[in-house]
Amino acid sequence: MPAWNEAEAIADTIREIREVTPEHDILVVDDGSSDGTPDIARRAGAMVVVLPFNLGVGGAMRTGFNYALRMGYTSAIQVDADGQHDPRDINRVLAGLAEADIAIGARFAGRGAYQVSGPRRWAMVVLSKVISRVAKTELTDVTSGFRAANRRALAQYLDHFPTEYLGDTIDSLVVALKSGCTVIQIPVEMRQRQAGTPSHGPFKAMIYLARSGLVLCFALARKRSVQPVLAASPASAESRAVA
Repeated sequence: MPAWNEAEAIADTIREIREVTPEHDILVVDDGSSDGTPDIARRAGAMVVVLPFNLGVGGAMRTGFNYALRMGYTSAIQVDADGQHDPRDINRVLAGLAEADIAIGARFAGRGAYQVSGPRRWAMVVLSKVISRVAKTELTDVTSGFRAANRRALAQYLDHFPTEYLGDTIDSLVVALKSGCTVIQIPVEMRQRQAGTPSHGPFKAMIYLARSGLVLCFALARKRSVQPVLAASPASAESRAVA
């Protein structure tokens, strides 16, 4: 769970995840927060890694992936700290890893009433169509941050996960696909953020389409890399997941 100044929402998010899926461990990667987010997350029952300054979501996610691999977890799932991702969907998304290396919790796949309009929606449609061709399967929400990955995908992410805005979802997915990973989408319901300020405002929405197009072009141009399938460590003889 990457978190940057999420003091208002993170405790409730952690508690809800613990109530709904107590079998999973929760790791919060604090990305240089200045509002007490790490202490609040610890008190709510999560493990916490604190970055010394703000690296962005890509840097936070790389830290989480590294932790998962080092500690022998068989899978990991990214969950937003602001409460938008419904914990009741966590196990459904993780179950998708039985069929693919990456499972995406998709907002526009027949469940829920989550809506996006304007340039962001146009960008999502175009990106989904292009990346669906790369993946050789239909994907409707390639910018979703609600994703699960097995050890093969985690190792690939650790080498190639970008730090740029949008790159963390688009670039990482395209490079993973080009590196031989497989992907599946799981329909989920998305909720409104419980507190805090969205990361995109009107100005960012205006430039979203142009930036996402550039990110996609760079991602498609990146070279393919092959990652071996990693065995779980002895500590993870049973299936373990970290959120």
